[in-house]
Amino acid sequence: MSQHSARRGGAGWALVVTSVAGFMAALDNLVVTTALPSIREDLGGGLHDLEWTVSAYTLTFAVLLMFGAALGDRFGRRRLFLVGLTVFTGASAAAAMASGIDSLIAARAVQGVGAAIMMPLTLTLLTAAVPAERRGMAYGIWGAVNGLAVASGPLVGGSLTEHISWQWIFWLNVPLGLALLPLARLRLAESHGTGAPLDLPGTLLASGGLFGIVYGLIRGPVDGWTGTVVLIALLVGAALLAGFVLYSTRARNPMLPMRLFRSRAFSGINAASLLMFLGMFGSIFLLSQYMQGVLGYSPTEAGLRMLPWTGMPMLVAPIAGILSDRIGGRPVVATGLLLQALGLGYLASVITADATYAIQLPGLIISGIGMALYFAPASALVMSSVAPKEQGIASGTNNALREVGGALGIAVMSSIFAAQGGYESGQSFVDGLRPAVAVGAAVVALGGVAALLVPARHRDDHALTDGPATAPATAPVLAASGDPAAR
Repeated sequence: MSQHSARRGGAGWALVVTSVAGFMAALDNLVVTTALPSIREDLGGGLHDLEWTVSAYTLTFAVLLMFGAALGDRFGRRRLFLVGLTVFTGASAAAAMASGIDSLIAARAVQGVGAAIMMPLTLTLLTAAVPAERRGMAYGIWGAVNGLAVASGPLVGGSLTEHISWQWIFWLNVPLGLALLPLARLRLAESHGTGAPLDLPGTLLASGGLFGIVYGLIRGPVDGWTGTVVLIALLVGAALLAGFVLYSTRARNPMLPMRLFRSRAFSGINAASLLMFLGMFGSIFLLSQYMQGVLGYSPTEAGLRMLPWTGMPMLVAPIAGILSDRIGGRPVVATGLLLQALGLGYLASVITADATYAIQLPGLIISGIGMALYFAPASALVMSSVAPKEQGIASGTNNALREVGGALGIAVMSSIFAAQGGYESGQSFVDGLRPAVAVGAAVVALGGVAALLVPARHRDDHALTDGPATAPATAPVLAASGDPAAR
């Protein structure tokens, strides 16, 4: 077998392993939502307990993402990827076998820990394995799979719960994880970051700050935004994050170098990602309930009717990856976000207590195309906005901001919904839903504006070269000067 063919084969296996692992981690964000009534029937617990079956995962996932990326850079990305995958798979089995609501919440928290170690390393491992000229397509497929996972969580959870049992939303991960472990060990090449020592003060400040912010956002809609615990969590979290920023500007080997944010590419794409997930998560969270609670669809029927939105990444994202290779990622990402904002704005204007599916369909299709155009180029922009040795922490930062954006979106849009409407009747639900989705549309549109801050791609005056010694010798690593992130 020629070296070129071997590299193509290695890249293909890397794409399979990282895409499936990313799918598992992203799916578990929202897969539990449609299973909550069945979980409550089997395990008991109040509303507060049920919320934590969703939030425990989001909390540990968001808080530990950057730490997981830093561990991979220091001790080996493939090695830590295998650790994260093992923890995630084992915790999924524990969740499926949970005998009570408390043990389920604990298992979900451990799942989040595994996902936080595994998820940011998927992009760095994929980047190292795929030749530069084919990264657009690879990012497109990776983005399509991850986008589908985030958006189809309610459909998968509802279908498994309705036709088998809620335990299978967790059992699903076990055979996938067991199959990926030997593949990852044999087919992924090991790589490291800078080799700098772990930044323990920075890790504690960032993790504590994110914990306070995310915990406050989760509890805000339930306890009230002026509740003592909520205010303390938000204020302490903000103070710790401010301390993290100040510390990182002076530290010798910071976990997240603040100088990265001097890059318009890095700052712009991360702001766009935060705003995108804020608007998308909140909208999917409420619209899936609208289709079931107001229009009367079963969980499976509701999920199928959202496929023009949630399934579109599988069709469009690979094309978006090719487009980003040819014209640069900025116009593709900005167009995608503005299209999604347009689709959400349309839905906010046509939703009624008895709206037909036909009148909703254009908004779902436009939103789906927009979401698909965002995912692949956004990943490429993140990875190309930093030097190869810093790609691990760049991926971790971007994933952390996406998770925080998702938690913020559910919290903010649920608060708008509660202030304007409620669950008393179909009309009351719509009264709250319409302004919430309209706000989601506006936030995603702001994300499109942020994407325009990313520098336009210039003609590449530098040839892509093999990465430094810390990268796998058999695979080129994205050069710091490469597409489309002028630094």
